[in-house]
Amino acid sequence: MAWTRYILDDLGYRGLAVCGQGGQLYDAGAHRLITSVTLDRKLAALALERIEAVTGTLAISASRDGLDADVLVGPGYRVHEGPMPVTPFTDRAELWSAPLNKIYLQHPGIDDDELVRLARGAAGELVEVTMAGEAMVELLPLGLTKATGLSLAARRLGVLAADTLAFGDMPNDIPMFSWAAHGVAMANAHPELRAVADQMTASNDDDGIALVLEDLLSASCATSDAAPG
Repeated sequence: MAWTRYILDDLGYRGLAVCGQGGQLYDAGAHRLITSVTLDRKLAALALERIEAVTGTLAISASRDGLDADVLVGPGYRVHEGPMPVTPFTDRAELWSAPLNKIYLQHPGIDDDELVRLARGAAGELVEVTMAGEAMVELLPLGLTKATGLSLAARRLGVLAADTLAFGDMPNDIPMFSWAAHGVAMANAHPELRAVADQMTASNDDDGIALVLEDLLSASCATSDAAPG
């Protein structure tokens, strides 16, 4: 939540936000977590042990549970640039001392796609394994996806899945595309997501989301204008 809240505050957003791969539903206007799902720490520790038996030592980071909770960063873990608050740790025992929402994995000699494949093969029955971006392979509570959080948010807003549109660019968006009525992948999207998308749009940098929304609004206005008065 600490990293997400920074972005939402910077945007001045005050609505509902689905965070943590669907694990947290956050009311930005009220500054309140409505729901929060945590990892089973015993299962997570076992999963990490099994994965490292295949990959060797991993650089790891983890998100504590809570609105203002720490993001713990271990030795060798590369944090993306930006003013995101982190708390360094050296002893892995610190990880298991308090509730966690997710664990992030990196390996200097294994690319993200291969790391996901190896992690799922070693521990896919213990935790959910997904990829959210470059160098962002994540371990989550088993069965948790973005679709989980979206369904909760939609219920609170009185919105049906049949009336939704989803945008995405990475494999962690695949369950969201399955849940939503129409999935739009960015031009820079991962091949796995492009393969299941209903539509493609321009890249993030080229305002792909805005282009689709403008087309929808234009079509809606044209329909309204054509309707008999």
